[in-house]
Amino acid sequence: MGNSRKETHIISSLKSGHPKTLFSAFLYFDVSFMVWMLIGALSVLIAKDLHLSAFQKGFLVSVPLLGGAFFRILLGLLSDRFGPKKVGMTSLLVTILPLGWAWLGGKSFYELLVVALFLGIAGASFAVALPLASRWYPRENQGIAMGIAGAGNSGTLIAVFLAPTLAVTYHVGWHGVFGLAIIPVLVVWLLFSWLAKESPMTPAPAGIRPYIELLKIKDLWWFCLFYGTTFGGFVGLTSYLNILYHDHYGLSAITAGNITGLAVLSGSFFRPVGGILGDRFGGLRILTAIYLLVALSFMLFGLFLPMASVAIFLLTVGILSLGMGNGAVFQLVPQRFSSQIGVVSGIVGAAGGVGGFFLPSLFGVLREYWGLTGAGFVVFSFIALFCATVVFFKRKQWEQEWLHFQKTSSESVEGAQIFPSAVRVPMEVVFGG
Repeated sequence: MGNSRKETHIISSLKSGHPKTLFSAFLYFDVSFMVWMLIGALSVLIAKDLHLSAFQKGFLVSVPLLGGAFFRILLGLLSDRFGPKKVGMTSLLVTILPLGWAWLGGKSFYELLVVALFLGIAGASFAVALPLASRWYPRENQGIAMGIAGAGNSGTLIAVFLAPTLAVTYHVGWHGVFGLAIIPVLVVWLLFSWLAKESPMTPAPAGIRPYIELLKIKDLWWFCLFYGTTFGGFVGLTSYLNILYHDHYGLSAITAGNITGLAVLSGSFFRPVGGILGDRFGGLRILTAIYLLVALSFMLFGLFLPMASVAIFLLTVGILSLGMGNGAVFQLVPQRFSSQIGVVSGIVGAAGGVGGFFLPSLFGVLREYWGLTGAGFVVFSFIALFCATVVFFKRKQWEQEWLHFQKTSSESVEGAQIFPSAVRVPMEVVFGG
């Protein structure tokens, strides 16, 4: 009975919007993330071929994340002006250019840095896919809609699982993997152009000035910090774990990729869970618990650098928690910035890219110049602990402020997701029992 009610609730939630657009947003996000993470997935092989230092390894895998941060702001603005479908179709085609460059060129570290920067266009898909899906769904279903669209970060899983295997086992080579990646990009472009549809609720373009005004809102910067920690941690660690498992624990490129893939799978799977739990219990409460779990897992790893089996467990738990945190953060964003979701997704998503750029670079510098493998994880755990503290102490203030904001909004909303007391979803609907 409980499972039946849960399935009915999920199906009705999906039908409240446009399922084909939601599915196409997921596909677009998925293949884009696959492309975005290719350098990280192939980092062990690239580093060996080009004889890269520890710093160069960390910096190279971080550059696509920095490129994603830059292009997300641009694509967020373009999505609000021209519509996310047109921008998504264009960005998929443009992504083919750096893939082709890496396939036919990519002979030096500096050449790959340029390729890595422009692969950030694929990472910018976040600012297109989430507004495309979000605008079709009512507020009470934002958590599940944003969670499903955002689960496209599972494209990272495809990259870390398949890329090393194709390169080594099937003798494609890391250059050839970039060439093969063009095929799924073209397939998704066709599906996206066929299935995706712009929402009639898409707001009219408002010019650049209202977006500049957004930068004066403190809540936006808190969201940037929160997502820079959860998403930045997720993609940053995903890009770096291959190197860590290979250099510190002596695992092969394929084994390191498979283990990293399992961690990514858990994080991607739990992203919608973070959104759903945020709908039920309140995103702020869930976020506090998630940050504490992140801080604990990475603190234990960084301080003790345990044997491989324990390390894999701790790092997987940490990445799982970060994935769930991604869903929880973006369960809150549409509640606070519903009419500017495109540009806000771009800005907040850019913060996630900056956070992702920071981590591998930090790990590489600490390892090369001070021989410290775990210190970067300890630093990151303190950042997560700070986020937990901020959310815990500001929760009641934000609840009151955001409730007032929703009441005075021109849109007709109930504002229930932020405040679990406002909507009572039966426990069996959420947990099947």
